[in-house]
Amino acid sequence: MKIKRIVPNIAAKDVEAAKRFYCDILGLEIAMDLGWIATFKTDASANPQLSVATEGGSDTAVPDVSIEVDDLDEALSRFRKARIAIEYGPVTEPWGVRRFYVRDPSGRLLNILEHAS
Repeated sequence: MKIKRIVPNIAAKDVEAAKRFYCDILGLEIAMDLGWIATFKTDASANPQLSVATEGGSDTAVPDVSIEVDDLDEALSRFRKARIAIEYGPVTEPWGVRRFYVRDPSGRLLNILEHAS
């Protein structure tokens, strides 16, 4: 058996707010929208990954979802412009990533990161 895809499912009371957050701020596209569920996508190819952790590193909470971006400063600017609180960071971690934490409209903790150069 070969895993083809891993999709986190986030319980939400307001799918429209999630669409604004994930599309307008993070730049994802709608892959499917049935009203009660919206699936977001990017055209970048990625390998399925699943992480299991006791902490988020640097004594932080384990994030629900990690999203790697190619420009962390741009992502940070978008969240600040949308007046979304940054809960941790931005910080360059000892293991080679630069990141910050935010919460999506459903309260899920997101780890927004880029690999440090």
